[in-house]
Amino acid sequence: MPSPSESRRRIALTAVLAFAAGVALTAGVLRLDTDSPASSAPATASATPSRAPAPASTAAAAATGEEAGDTALDDAWPDDAPTPEQIFTAQPDALRRALGALAPRTPGKTNLYAIAFGADGSEDVFRNEAEYVDTLMTRRFGSPRHTLVLENNPATLAHRPLASWTNLEAALDGLAKVMDPNQDVLLLYLATHGGSDHSLLVDMDPIPLDQLDPDGLADILAKRPFRWKVVVVNACYSGGFVPKIRGAGTLVLTAARADRTSFGCGAESDITYFGRAWLADGLNATPDFIEAFGKARAEIAGWEKRDALEPSEPQIDVGTGIGEKLEAWRKTASLGPAVPFQAAR
Repeated sequence: MPSPSESRRRIALTAVLAFAAGVALTAGVLRLDTDSPASSAPATASATPSRAPAPASTAAAAATGEEAGDTALDDAWPDDAPTPEQIFTAQPDALRRALGALAPRTPGKTNLYAIAFGADGSEDVFRNEAEYVDTLMTRRFGSPRHTLVLENNPATLAHRPLASWTNLEAALDGLAKVMDPNQDVLLLYLATHGGSDHSLLVDMDPIPLDQLDPDGLADILAKRPFRWKVVVVNACYSGGFVPKIRGAGTLVLTAARADRTSFGCGAESDITYFGRAWLADGLNATPDFIEAFGKARAEIAGWEKRDALEPSEPQIDVGTGIGEKLEAWRKTASLGPAVPFQAAR
């Protein structure tokens, strides 16, 4: 999945300044207080009537090396959606509601909780995979309401929390209070474009979002108490995350080697090669994450050979104890039948 142009990797300073007033007003609530009472109702962006977003800034476009008319996501922002500023400032409440909708853990056994992070709002393929993780958790793994979906997509701006650095940290903090971090397993699935510098594209133009790299993700996870983790990075060059994330109690799966691209994204695609092979085919054939990865790697190699593509060579690292912990989870999980993949609607 080759990375989009550098201009979309960072929002220009002008765009950031446009949000400064709103950020200042809401700075006191951007750190989510997950102890506050939470509603289980679907998240809504704002009670304020929707307003059309302001035109793209010509100065900001010039600063990023592109013309304003070339910004596809400006055109994609829904006319009936809240404005970018409304979405941006509503995130603490949106995430609080999502956390409040989670089901409590089942005592006496290993539970599985997931965060699905679909980070590039320009392509539905990442939304599809994030929401399919929730489908698998609910119907295949017998863990309904154990998934937080964070996604950047024009169709879900008023209904799902954004996939952002801040929301990821707050989501993990919230999950740590719902889960037993010493006994339960965290599944973190990230899907987006990746760059050769191993950074992940986090983008919902024109909202200014920080990008995520291996050092950043490693630091985020190191500051949280989760003992058992499955971290899946579905992006080009995602093998660069393995050295930073690996460790005891952690299973790391990536869609490609550190110096290779992966395949299957794009506006015409419903699911990536890795998403199809590991999520849809592998995990429907077996609930064993490691065995499913072996099946996925072989299947992807066959597709790449057929299409004369340079092999992506998905990577795996199995930390001490995580294999046994996942086996213990499977023994008590209420596993269901296979769930065919369907694109989000």
